[in-house]
Amino acid sequence: MKTFKELYEKVVSVAQRKKMARRMSKMAKSKSFQMKKQRSMLKRRSPAKLAVAARKKTIQSFRNQFYPGYKNMSLQQKVKTDQLIMQKYGKKIDKISKKTAMKLAKLEVERIKNARDAMRKDTDA
Repeated sequence: MKTFKELYEKVVSVAQRKKMARRMSKMAKSKSFQMKKQRSMLKRRSPAKLAVAARKKTIQSFRNQFYPGYKNMSLQQKVKTDQLIMQKYGKKIDKISKKTAMKLAKLEVERIKNARDAMRKDTDA
């Protein structure tokens, strides 16, 4: 069986990414998908998922710091920018994301508590 990390790091083309986005957008509207997402919010994330979330958060902070106009860039510019960031700061990102993962792990209990409170409010309303 493939691990979460192996599945996540698969490289896809722009067309494949757009196709997945359309599929997920349609799925996200279904009630069963929303319930599945809500149930998963009540569970503790695995170390692999925490590592992926931490890495994403760290990369995003580097984008915001060095390229404030990243959101307004074209797709090609974003690809080029991401390559530059990984080339210049790849090692630093790895180091910081490990620390960020530990911080996220500590905040996991609070996240789950908030998700449970939100779920109770939904059922009460």
